[in-house]
Amino acid sequence: MTQPEFSRLQRRDTIGSTEHSVSISATEEERAALATRFGLVALESLEATLRIRTEAAGIVARGTVTAAVVQACSVTDEPLKVRVNEDIAVRFIEEQAVDEEEIELSEDALDTMFYSGGGIDLGEAAAETVALALDPFLRGPNAARVLKAAGVIGEDEVRPAGALAGLKDLLAKK
Repeated sequence: MTQPEFSRLQRRDTIGSTEHSVSISATEEERAALATRFGLVALESLEATLRIRTEAAGIVARGTVTAAVVQACSVTDEPLKVRVNEDIAVRFIEEQAVDEEEIELSEDALDTMFYSGGGIDLGEAAAETVALALDPFLRGPNAARVLKAAGVIGEDEVRPAGALAGLKDLLAKK
């Protein structure tokens, strides 16, 4: 397995049952590498403030991830600035502790990340949170105009066709 671009390992033996806070932020080089990985124009900032502790079912981290992102419009490729401010709640489970049986999750189940070795990676958890928060089809202010000029109609312009929509034209030909 390759090392993640933004890795902040927290050793398992330093995490107790009493909650403690950890703050992390990505360097310029880490942000550039993540921007490439996620197909972004730029990742201007990435920070997380987390509260972590050990529970019976694994290590739990809760907190907030913030980022300043420059993303390309999916239609025009114009750069668009996006702010990410996401709550994070993740349970880290050791890979060897998972058996092959199906696990039923409750409504309040946390996102799950697996780890091996002596620690959990809070940086990768923060990076994945940002990636999942982004709109994959982000559209800028000029997108509608460009689409209309290309002949693409909007959802509000679509007239639903009924089951017999083409019947009138067929009957008129006879």
